[in-house]
Amino acid sequence: MSAPVDAGVLGSRHRDYVSQVALYRQDFRSYLRNLDWADDWRSAAFTTAEDGLAHDAEVLARLYEAGWNRYGWPESAGGLGGDEIHRAVYYEELGYAMLPVPAQHWTLETLGPALLKFAPDLAAKHLPGYLSGTEWWGQSFSEPESGSDLATLRTRAVEDGDNGFVINGQKIWTSQGPTATRLLVLVRTGAPETRHRGLTMMMVDADAPGVSIRPIALASGRRELAEVFFDDVRVPGERVVGDVGGGWAVAMHLMQFERGMYGYAVLTKVVTELSRLREEMVIHGATSAQRERFARVYVDVVSAQARTATTVRRLARGESVGADSSIDKLLFGRAEKEANDLILDIQRDQMIAGKSSAELDTIRAEWWYSRAATIMGGTAEVQRGIIADHLLGLPKERRGQ
Repeated sequence: MSAPVDAGVLGSRHRDYVSQVALYRQDFRSYLRNLDWADDWRSAAFTTAEDGLAHDAEVLARLYEAGWNRYGWPESAGGLGGDEIHRAVYYEELGYAMLPVPAQHWTLETLGPALLKFAPDLAAKHLPGYLSGTEWWGQSFSEPESGSDLATLRTRAVEDGDNGFVINGQKIWTSQGPTATRLLVLVRTGAPETRHRGLTMMMVDADAPGVSIRPIALASGRRELAEVFFDDVRVPGERVVGDVGGGWAVAMHLMQFERGMYGYAVLTKVVTELSRLREEMVIHGATSAQRERFARVYVDVVSAQARTATTVRRLARGESVGADSSIDKLLFGRAEKEANDLILDIQRDQMIAGKSSAELDTIRAEWWYSRAATIMGGTAEVQRGIIADHLLGLPKERRGQ
């Protein structure tokens, strides 16, 4: 499934990048430094999520053609080999070059590894399109009455007797749902009382008959999420990710990457935003209190980044992270929120009363979206409960009689 690599772009050393991460870093940094369209990429801003994703898809297509974003993904699924360390370096170098991470990477980092482990045939068929920007997927887990507690999901899939399933139900807060080509949907195939043991993961085409997608306008006005309705949606058996009834294992594997790789990538983006803010503070001046606060936030961000970097190294070694990933989620969610609050407070006049532009609207949208940093993917309260139960072994809370 791998497309040929232009040796004139990567050079004769590209085969060494898998074994020599430092060489990959050096040459990717040089590529970005000499990129004749880097300024256009760096300054690109849009007033809608749809336009932003369309632009980022073009960026992915160029990086894929050159080969750079394919390291860290297996050749069997459109990559060029390597592991999570290569992907971490990729995000780091984009940050050093002050270039925004294509938004498709946020869901790729959570859904891609799950497909590779539990449905390699589906990964081989569809992941190359994701890497090249021709398609991306939405994560359909949460429901109106089932958010962080996935064991209470009610969207149901029933076998139709022909090695397939029929799905009925509703999902909400589906990431990149309005523009997604496919959805990874967690459904109930067992009885309600089976809780997490009765869940199954499936890949569903967003344009399949019976699928209705309604974009959700966030406070920023951007339609980055969606609610999805399934009305007798037929899904062939080969679209099951993992085993029937084994969806919980897929979700737990996915969560490691959502909190490790995704968290690390998000924090490289936050460091870039802080670098821009520091430049603004130097040019326009800042009070001693603002500088002190900047330092505290920066320490929190790099501390969270160090923690997620440890998780990335464990994932690269093939280790199972488990409940430890809840620590990552707590730290990077708080750090992302703190950084965006700092940006708002220091640039308050411009953020609140500045003349609207695509660039300013994007900064405002980032702040609005950061409100969910400690909620999406499992609330901070749920993460603290997991840490208390599974890592610290604290006694269970006694509820009133």
